[in-house]
Amino acid sequence: MATHEVIEKNTGLLVVFILLVVSIGGLVEIVPLFFLDKTTKPVEGLRPYSALELEGRDIYIREGCYVCHSQMIRPFRAETERYGHYSVAGEFVYDHPFQWGSKRTGPDLARVGGRYSDEWHRVHLINPRDVVPESNMPAFPWLAERVLDGKLTARKMRVLRSLGVPYTDEQIAKAREEVAGKTELDALVAYLQSLGRAIQSRR
Repeated sequence: MATHEVIEKNTGLLVVFILLVVSIGGLVEIVPLFFLDKTTKPVEGLRPYSALELEGRDIYIREGCYVCHSQMIRPFRAETERYGHYSVAGEFVYDHPFQWGSKRTGPDLARVGGRYSDEWHRVHLINPRDVVPESNMPAFPWLAERVLDGKLTARKMRVLRSLGVPYTDEQIAKAREEVAGKTELDALVAYLQSLGRAIQSRR
């Protein structure tokens, strides 16, 4: 009996070989990316999230915004004309985890920073239909009522620094002061306004 027939008829052996082949293929494709500057080095102008933006990012994740909004513009004309310059790996080196996504019930947010005023974002988050009548986005009025205390912000920044985000001791020391007393709405707006600033939209 040929070797391949033995493998095909033995389910356990077949599974082991499939896993082995997939693992080797994955390593061959993924490992080289760790050594390419364009995938590991931040783009010019990229800075870590401020303490308030970092809290806003956590709220963005907690409220499930990523379920309907991607943060990755693909290099196709239809996407770049609508959303701006396509996304590049160097924009996301400080994101743990990144928020790329593929589901777009709502528009991509990769370049939303600076596109609208803070007040527009506030109104939109409290009741989206006040600014976009046809919107099916849920309202988040409670964000304006919840106040942050910043107790864990410095700890989050220290953890991120251990992952390579270049936070300074001074930034970490001032984190709680920057966040305390601000609402969750303030934090989420600050986060949204930070998105895509390193590579300005080309429209």
